[in-house]
Amino acid sequence: MSFSEISLLLVVAGGFGVLARFLKQPLLIGFLFSGLLLSYFGFIKDHELLENMGKIGVTLLLFLVGMEIRLQEMPTIGKVALSAGLGQIIITSIVAFLIAVTLGFAPISAIYIAVALTFSSTIIIMKLLSEKDDVNSLYGKISVGILLVQDLVVVLILMFLAGLRDGNFGFFSMLFLILKAGLLFTLVWYLSKEILPKIFSKIVGNSQELLFTVSIAWALGLATLVGGPLGFSFEIGGFLAGLALSNLPDHLGVSSKTKSLRDFFLTIFFVTLGSQLLVGGLGDILPKAIIFSMFVLIGKPLIILALMGLLGHKSRTSFLTSVTIAQVSEFSFILMAMGKGLGHITSSDLAIVVLVGAITMIGSTYLILGAEKIYTKLKANLKYFERKTTNELVFFKENTYKDHVVLVGCDKIGISILPYFKKHNIDTVIIDFDPSVFSRLSSENHDVLLGDITDTEIQELANIKDAKIIVCTVPNLEENLSIINLIKSFKNKPIFIGSANSKIETLKLYEEGADYILNPDILAGEFLRHMFLSHGFSLNRISKMGKAHFNRLMYLKSYRGI
Repeated sequence: MSFSEISLLLVVAGGFGVLARFLKQPLLIGFLFSGLLLSYFGFIKDHELLENMGKIGVTLLLFLVGMEIRLQEMPTIGKVALSAGLGQIIITSIVAFLIAVTLGFAPISAIYIAVALTFSSTIIIMKLLSEKDDVNSLYGKISVGILLVQDLVVVLILMFLAGLRDGNFGFFSMLFLILKAGLLFTLVWYLSKEILPKIFSKIVGNSQELLFTVSIAWALGLATLVGGPLGFSFEIGGFLAGLALSNLPDHLGVSSKTKSLRDFFLTIFFVTLGSQLLVGGLGDILPKAIIFSMFVLIGKPLIILALMGLLGHKSRTSFLTSVTIAQVSEFSFILMAMGKGLGHITSSDLAIVVLVGAITMIGSTYLILGAEKIYTKLKANLKYFERKTTNELVFFKENTYKDHVVLVGCDKIGISILPYFKKHNIDTVIIDFDPSVFSRLSSENHDVLLGDITDTEIQELANIKDAKIIVCTVPNLEENLSIINLIKSFKNKPIFIGSANSKIETLKLYEEGADYILNPDILAGEFLRHMFLSHGFSLNRISKMGKAHFNRLMYLKSYRGI
C-alpha cells in the first residue's frame, strides 16, 4: 500500500468521522461507512496490510482495558450488576442462538453470532453517560458494573478461542490450555507486583517520552510472545500486558499517552471491517442484520428490564439501565474476526455482525440520549416490571414536612451549604442519585432520598409542593427545566435556585421563571468584584479571607470523609 493510498484512507475516514460527529453518532460508525465506500470504489487493495495494522489497534485497545480493570474492585460492582450481567449474557445468547438457527445459520456460526450480540459497547456507553453526567447515578453505576462483567467474560472467551488454534477440543488439550493460561496469569501477576513497578518508577518514569515508548514496546512485545510461541493471540497478549501495568502509580499517565496511538490504529481496524460489509452482497445480508438489530435494540433491553425488576429495582432505574446496553460491542467485532481467522465462521457471518453493530450503535445513541423522555411516555406500562417492594431504599423519617428546603444534589455545591442548614435547624430533604453520597449522608442521619427529582414518587416523598425553597445543584438543563415546570403547577410556589454550565443555559432558566441560577464562571467574577468593593486591595483582609476559605475546605474534606 503506497503513501497516497494510506493518505486517501485517512482523509476519507476523517471526513466520515466529521459527518458522524455532526450527526451525534459514534466516530466508529463513520469509519465503518468510510471502509464500505472505499471498498465499493476499489481503493482498498492490500487487505492483509490493513488487517495487520488493525490488529495493532485491537491489541492496544485490550492493553488499555487490561490497565483499567481493577480485579480488587470486582466485589464493589454488587449483586445487581453481577447477576444482571451474567443473566443477560446467558439469556441473550440462548435467544440469539435460536434466532440464528431459525434463520438458517450453521450451529457454529449461530453460536458465534449469539455470543457476539450479548456484549455492549463500553466506549459508547461511557461517552454518553458522561455527556449526560449520569456516570455516578444509580443506573449509571449498575450499567458500568454490567459492562465490567461483560468485558471480563469476553476476554475469557477470547483467551479460550486463542488457545484452540489447532481445533483440538479433547480433554488433555483443555487441561493443557487451562494450565498454560494459569501459568501465564501467575507470571503476569508476579511481574506486576515485583518487577515492573521498580523498573518503571526508578528508570522509565523519569522521562515521559521513554515511558510512552517502553509502554508501547511492552504491550506489543508481550503480545507477540503470547500470540506466537505461547499459542494464544496478539489481542490476549495486549490485555495481559495492560493487566501487568495496572498496579503502576502512573498507569493513568501511560493510558492517556497510549490512547491517541490506539485510536489511530483502531480507525484502520474499523475501516477494514467496513470494507468487508460488501462480502456476499450487502443486499443478501441486510434482512438478517435487521432482524438481529431489532433483537439487540428491543430484546436485550427487555431482558435487562425483567432481570432488574426481579432484583428489586424500580421501573425507572431498570429502564434507564436497559437502554444503555442496546448495541453491539467493539469486542463483538474482535470475537467474530478471531472466529473468521480460526476458520470457524465465514466472511458473511462477520459482515452481518458488523452491520448489526452499525445499526444498533446508531439507534442506541438516540435511545440513551432520549431515555428520560421515552420513560415518561412508557412509565405506566413499565410498572409491570417492578415488584411491589423494591430495594431502592430511602433513609427517611416519617415526617410531613412543610416550609422546608429541598436540596437536589449533595456532592459538591450541596455539601458546602448543608452544614449551614444543619446549624440553623432548617428542615432539609436531600435528593441524590449517587449511591455513595446516599450512603454517606444516611450514615450521618440526614433525611435523604436515593433517586431523581423527576421521579413523581420522589417528589411526593419529599413533599415538594409544600417546600419553602428548592435548591438544585445539578447543572443539567432538562432537570432544572422540569423542576421549574413542576413549580408552575403549585398554588404556593417555592423559591427555586438552580444551576447551569453556560451563559445560554443560565438565561434560558431565568426566562422560564427561575429565581436565581448558580453559574460558576459568572459567580466567580461577581464574587471577586464584591470582594474588591468591600475590602479594596488590602493584603491583610484578603489574606484573612484566604485562611478562612482554607479552613472551610479542610472542614468539608473531613466532613466528606475524603
